Amino acid sequence: MDCSCCIIICSRGVYHKLASSTKLPMFLINIVFGFCLLLLPTRLLLVNGLEIVKSHPRDRIWHEKTDHHDQIFIVNKDIAPDGFQRSTVLAGRTPQDASFPGPLITGRKGDRFTINITDLLTDPTMDRSTSIHWHGLFQKTTNYADGVAFVSQCPIATNHSFLYDFGVPHQAGTFWYHSHLSVQYGDGLRGPIVIYDPEDPHQDLYDVDDESTIITIADWFHLTSLQLLAALVVPNADATLINGKGRYVGGPDTPLAVINVEHGKRYRFRLIDMSFDAFHGFSIDNHNLTIIEVDGINTLPHTVNFIEIYPAQRYSFVLNANQPISNYRIRALSNTGVGAHNFTNSVNSAILRYVGAPEEEPQTSQPLSSDEVMFREGDLHPLENRGAPGNPYPGGADLVLNFTLGFNADMVLFSMNGVVFESPTVPVLLQILSGAHHAQDLLPKGGVHTLPPNKVIEINFFGGDAPAGPHPFHLHGHAFDVVRTSDSSEYNFKNPVSFQSNSDY
Repeated sequence: MDCSCCIIICSRGVYHKLASSTKLPMFLINIVFGFCLLLLPTRLLLVNGLEIVKSHPRDRIWHEKTDHHDQIFIVNKDIAPDGFQRSTVLAGRTPQDASFPGPLITGRKGDRFTINITDLLTDPTMDRSTSIHWHGLFQKTTNYADGVAFVSQCPIATNHSFLYDFGVPHQAGTFWYHSHLSVQYGDGLRGPIVIYDPEDPHQDLYDVDDESTIITIADWFHLTSLQLLAALVVPNADATLINGKGRYVGGPDTPLAVINVEHGKRYRFRLIDMSFDAFHGFSIDNHNLTIIEVDGINTLPHTVNFIEIYPAQRYSFVLNANQPISNYRIRALSNTGVGAHNFTNSVNSAILRYVGAPEEEPQTSQPLSSDEVMFREGDLHPLENRGAPGNPYPGGADLVLNFTLGFNADMVLFSMNGVVFESPTVPVLLQILSGAHHAQDLLPKGGVHTLPPNKVIEINFFGGDAPAGPHPFHLHGHAFDVVRTSDSSEYNFKNPVSFQSNSDY
C-alpha cells in the first residue's frame, strides 16, 4: 500500500500551527515533533487582524450573539474510572467538581466565549503548568487563544490564570478541548465542546441532539503520562473509557456508561475520540450509523455500521432506535493493550439501553465480518459541494509541499523531512509580534514554512520509515480537502470531503 495522502488548503489564515500526531509513541509528538506553518501576507496581519475586528461588521458578528463566560479550574484529583485509583489532571467549573471528561462547553454558531482557566495543580509527579487548546476552532484573528504552549502562548503557571477570549463566527459542529502542554492531556485534561447551528441543514434527520447524545472515547493508563514518556515505548492502554467509564482486565466490575434511548426516536450522536495514543473500532450492536458531520464539516448522509476512529477525530451520526426494546453493546475496541482482550468482562464497551429494558448488561453480539459495513474516509462527500480549490489535477495548486514522516530509533525522536521539532524558550507568536526575530529564525531550518497569502496549497504526506501508523494529521486554523486517501490511488477534486483531522499517513 502506498502510505501517503494528499490534502488541499487555501492560505487565508494568519498564523497557525501545523500539528501532526504519531502512534509510536503518539504521546511523544507534542514535545519532540511538529512544525509551524506561518501564513504571512505582505503586511503583518497578526497586528492588523486585530483591527479588522473593529473595522468590519462582518467579522464582528459574534459580538452581536451570546457571550459565554466560564470559569474552569485545573486540579489534581484521585479518581478510579475503571476501578484503579490514580492521581490525575482534571478540569472543573469548581475545584471540587473536576471530572473526566471535563465539563461540557456549549454554544451556538456566532457566539463568543471568554473562558478563564485557573491552574491549581500541585502534584509533582505530573506537569504543573498547563495550556488549553480548543480543538477544531479556527481562532481567526484570535491566534493568542489557540492554547499551544510555546507556539501561541506561555504555559499557565500553577496558581495563575489565563483568559481565553474567542468567537465562533462561522463554525458549528462537534469539537473538544485538551491540554496542549507536553503529554499532559494523557493524565485526563480533556473535554467536549458542541457548537449548535440553529439552521442545521440536517435537523430533519433526527429528533434528539443534546448533552445525552455525546459519546466520548478515551484510552486510559494507570501510569502517569510522564512515566509513559520516560519508558520510550508504545504505551499500552489499560482501559477504554466511554463517557468516562470502563474496566481493565482483571479489575472489578465497575459500572459501565449507559446511554438511554426511546424506541421510535432518532438520535444525533456526537462521537469524540479523546485518545492519548490508541485508535478504536466503534460500533453499536444491531444498529446502523448514518454519518452527517465530520470534524465540524457537514457531509452527505452516509450509512455504515463500523467506524475506525482515530485520536482527535469527531463524527456525528444518526441512530434510529428501531430495534426491539433491550440492551445493546456499544463497542470501542482499542488497537493497543486492553484491545487484545476484545470484550471479555465487558472491557472496551458501554451500554445502549432502550427505555423499558431491564437494567442489565447486554447479551448481544457484534455482526459477522461479512455483514460489516466499514466506514472509509474516501466515501464521504460534503453537503455543500464546492470542490477542491486550484486546478483539478495533482500539482495544480499554487504551491506544493511534500512532507515525509521519519523516526530516529537511537534518539527515539520523530521528524518531518528530517527535521525534529525543538520548542523555543519564548512563544513563537510573541517573538513575531515583538519584531525581535524573523519567523524562520525561531526554529531549526525546515521547521517553519512560510506560505503566500490567498493561494492554494497542496500538501502530500508520506509515512516514510515512521513505525506504527496510521498517523493522524491535524491542521490548526483550517479545514482541508482530502483529494486522495492512503487506501486509494484515485484523486477526487470534484467533491472531496473536508477534514480537520485525517488518519491517512
